[in-house]
Amino acid sequence: MENTSRVFATILPASGREFTGNEKEHGLEVRTVNRQTPGNRVREVQVTGTAEVCCPADRASVRVSVGNSKESVNEVTNSVSRRLEYILQSLRQHGICDKDTSVRRFLQREADLYHMGAEVVVTFSDFEKMERVCSVLLEKLDKSVCVGTPQFYHSPGYLSQLRKQACVSAVENAQQKASEVSQLLGQSLGPPLLVREEETREWRNEDEEYEGRGQSTAPFSHLPRTPTITASSRVSVSFSLRDRGRKKL
Repeated sequence: MENTSRVFATILPASGREFTGNEKEHGLEVRTVNRQTPGNRVREVQVTGTAEVCCPADRASVRVSVGNSKESVNEVTNSVSRRLEYILQSLRQHGICDKDTSVRRFLQREADLYHMGAEVVVTFSDFEKMERVCSVLLEKLDKSVCVGTPQFYHSPGYLSQLRKQACVSAVENAQQKASEVSQLLGQSLGPPLLVREEETREWRNEDEEYEGRGQSTAPFSHLPRTPTITASSRVSVSFSLRDRGRKKL
């Protein structure tokens, strides 16, 4: 007959272990089971591990627009084109690649006037460079240019890496738990038998830092905030157990 013992315990994380994000320790259920296999009986410990990793946005897009109205098409086209060329030249001088910019132009007529507008959308991965470029454009073009508020976001590749990091941290957490439990039971932790990711979640924390704060404590609340995303992972891992006194063959 197969004998099964069940132990419930809560294990605190070992001091000195650090991960990129915040981690949460949950209750631990450990089951030591004798499983009948073709060659021998395998004893195992099953644990769960959870982790949360938080990262700020890695991209920002800025919309820069210029426009004018003239009595002739040539005049309005020349006026807007000169400022548009200055914007594109400034971007190139700051090392912005063409693939990170998109340009739109539009022309319309109302009564006796021709209206022309141009819009440049720039994607930045270097936020300090973004601030320098916006300052230069506002300083040189003054009221003839409109620089929009940066829109921060996470690129798909960055989000994928964030999810992987959360899963890996959760597995490391589970391994640490299993190691401490095996020591408590007088056993030696063997290789993993099964690793299963049971739950993943993501949520934005754009306004979390400012919750509960009054306007008096945030004098620069008009500044754009860099949103963050937190990814969490919960895994279930099974490890084999070995007697400490058992000699390795």
